Amino acid sequence: MIKVVDKLLLFLYSLIVGVISIFFMSLGFGWLTSRMLSDLLTEFYRSNGIQIGTGIAGIVILLLSFRFFILSLHRGSMSAQSIDQRTEFGDIRISIETIENLALKTASKQRGVKELRSRVRASDSGLEIVLRAVIDGESSIPALTEDIQRAVKEHVEDITGIPVSNVAVFIANVVQANTFKSRVE
Repeated sequence: MIKVVDKLLLFLYSLIVGVISIFFMSLGFGWLTSRMLSDLLTEFYRSNGIQIGTGIAGIVILLLSFRFFILSLHRGSMSAQSIDQRTEFGDIRISIETIENLALKTASKQRGVKELRSRVRASDSGLEIVLRAVIDGESSIPALTEDIQRAVKEHVEDITGIPVSNVAVFIANVVQANTFKSRVE
């Protein structure tokens, strides 16, 4: 949700900066004459509503600038999510993406699995792996999902040394077999 709000704010900020840059280009290239600018400023100081609106717009732009400044510092210091382990020889960092790919590789070896997506979350009890699969529908779904769960759990634990607390498999769909009708002439 925050990413969507930040994208919306960035879009608004870009529009504001674009309008301001067009204004300065107009001044620089002489598209706004001194007479036009004088009339604009005279009208500006006559209306309290315009002054208040401009002041509020200035505050909003300042707050947006501050928000993006903080985000630029915060995002730069973040690294990819990883699981950190300490051994007698030093530290080991395994990215969540690596674990997702290990789970995908293992699950894709199961007969009947056609498409896969994975998501991994680290919790205090171990890794929680969620797999979304599309299958061919030729074998028993309970048996297939149990095989996937067992294989993924064992393989990820063997390769990474990190305990897997849960492997959830969601069967999203069954692929239709390609049927070819013979043509008789």
